[in-house]
Amino acid sequence: MSERVHSPGDDASRDDHTARETLEAARERFEQAEARIDDAGGDAVAEAAEAYRDATDLLESYVDRATGTGRENFQAYLELEGKFDSLVSELSDELRGREAFEDALDAIDKRRLSESDFERAHEALEPAEQYAQLLEEREAAREAIDEARTNAAKRYRALGEEIDAHERLLELGNADIDAPVEELRAPLEAYNEAIDEAFTAYRLEASAREVFALLERSRWYPFVEYEQPPDDLAAYVRDDPAGEYTIPELLEYADYSRSKLDHYVDSADELKRQVATQRTFLDGIDAGPLRLEWPPTEAPVLRRKTREIRPFVERVADEETVARVRELRRLTTDSEFDFDRLQTAAQAVDQLTPTERDRLADGRVAAELEELRSERARLEAALDVEDPI
Repeated sequence: MSERVHSPGDDASRDDHTARETLEAARERFEQAEARIDDAGGDAVAEAAEAYRDATDLLESYVDRATGTGRENFQAYLELEGKFDSLVSELSDELRGREAFEDALDAIDKRRLSESDFERAHEALEPAEQYAQLLEEREAAREAIDEARTNAAKRYRALGEEIDAHERLLELGNADIDAPVEELRAPLEAYNEAIDEAFTAYRLEASAREVFALLERSRWYPFVEYEQPPDDLAAYVRDDPAGEYTIPELLEYADYSRSKLDHYVDSADELKRQVATQRTFLDGIDAGPLRLEWPPTEAPVLRRKTREIRPFVERVADEETVARVRELRRLTTDSEFDFDRLQTAAQAVDQLTPTERDRLADGRVAAELEELRSERARLEAALDVEDPI
């Protein structure tokens, strides 16, 4: 039975509102970050931020090596002082917060450094830190936009699925529930009964190797969904003489004692290892993937299904059963039979719950559909806005 359609409700409405609101808030956050950068000097902010990051990285890389009284510590201190002095001397005179870098250089301009000297250097750089923070905030806002767009896109797809479900529910609500659906049920159920009987007989007559060949062929038919056998079992049935036995025979032999089984197969141990461990799989090979569901699917899908199962039905059943498949396929295109009306009626009778009938009758489903369509349109408009890369 198909999944029931539920009202969007307050939770769904909140989801929709939140998706748009979060995206709009992220965009506003980005615009505010850009404005603060412009107010602080525009391109000059990036230059100051880069200098701040270079300076703090330099301090972090030498804090352990340049503190202490050893020769190596003194050598590291000289390297730090030289690199930091070069960094500051190369800064533009117009650089925002340039004095902070000079103050930091003063903090480490001494013959011996301690961790407190590095702390003072970091404190001296704090006036320049704001420029790095401005860029970090802009990047965080950009990432927030990306995340919000992703969530909004997911909600947009979910809305599409809800709309499809509501449209289908309205279609079922308009179905002619008094239509003679038995005219469609009867041939479909007659086919299912025939293929069940035919496949049961096929299992008793065909070798396991032949049945496995049928399963292998189904790989190329999406509507014939047979589970494929494990590789080891498939190889055993294909290559060992025991593969000439039927599946029921193999399952029976797997219960024999090894001494008794030696009369039937070359290796009793191999049969038990391959067959006894796969009993559930072997027992499960039946006509299921060749059956047709009730209520039936839409005409195009049923036509595809009947076209794909027909070669398999021809392998396992008689001509009368094959003819039933052809007849069902013909009904999907017979304008006088009116397959679509009967199929929709069958779906409605089978799927509509009393609650859904009430919602259809009082107009709630139609109102919900309009609400969903409006929300998707608003969300689509929000997603159409071009955001910074």
